[in-house]
Amino acid sequence: MDGLPFIKMHGLGNDFVIIDARTDPISLGAKDIRAISDRRTGVGCDQLIVLEPARDTLADAFMRIHNADGNEVGACGNVSRCVGTLLMAENGTQHAVIETQFGLLDVEPNADGRISVDMGPAQLDWRDIPLSEAVDTLHLGIGAGPLVDPVGVGIGNPHAVFFVDDAEAIDMEHWGPMIEHHAMFPERTNVEAVQVLAPDRLRMRVWERGVGVTMACGTGACATLVAAARRKLTGRKADVVLDGGVLSIEWLEDNHVLMTGPVATSFRGIIDPSLLS
Repeated sequence: MDGLPFIKMHGLGNDFVIIDARTDPISLGAKDIRAISDRRTGVGCDQLIVLEPARDTLADAFMRIHNADGNEVGACGNVSRCVGTLLMAENGTQHAVIETQFGLLDVEPNADGRISVDMGPAQLDWRDIPLSEAVDTLHLGIGAGPLVDPVGVGIGNPHAVFFVDDAEAIDMEHWGPMIEHHAMFPERTNVEAVQVLAPDRLRMRVWERGVGVTMACGTGACATLVAAARRKLTGRKADVVLDGGVLSIEWLEDNHVLMTGPVATSFRGIIDPSLLS
């Protein structure tokens, strides 16, 4: 191998290494993914993305998503905007369709320069999130320290959304792992601490499973809005303020969740073969 080309992109600081394997297939093990994702000895990222040929004829590409710990996951909202932007530029179009394990995601540009993605339907049944037992997903009845009584939501991956008085005061690095590994979540979970700032504005901080505290989480912002609307703390549309910036989220009447936010390219490069096993 002469080296592996990649592009580094981010959505509100939630950063990704994207590798295009549509023409030349690659096989990366968990050890390789952890090595590339390492911020000291690798490229550094929250998620590593591999683009593959689409299986579905409606899609432009299949997007395989790996967290920094090497585990594969079904969805990532911020990278969907990034990959959609790449595909639209490549095809010279104003619309892209990305195939994921969770289904097809439609991506379109906005007049203000931001990118919108239809993240598909919110998963509200305990079996779909998934949870380990039959419970009311509006009140899971679990907690750790200041995080109590979350709403369970699936957006291609599981989320436990906790409403708190002051999101800034929550030590996510301490409490996040306890919830991530709670027995309620057979596939572990992302953890959100959310403060209601106004009926149309939420402050969210996040602990991502397999990654840790991140500056932004697109599926987390989607889950947060759905949880807030279900608890009647907001309407079905709100801005979600993350550490890295703001995402606009709308829970549509057909149960799909629309996410709108910016994308940015950091750099392109070549991964040296010595980094890989």
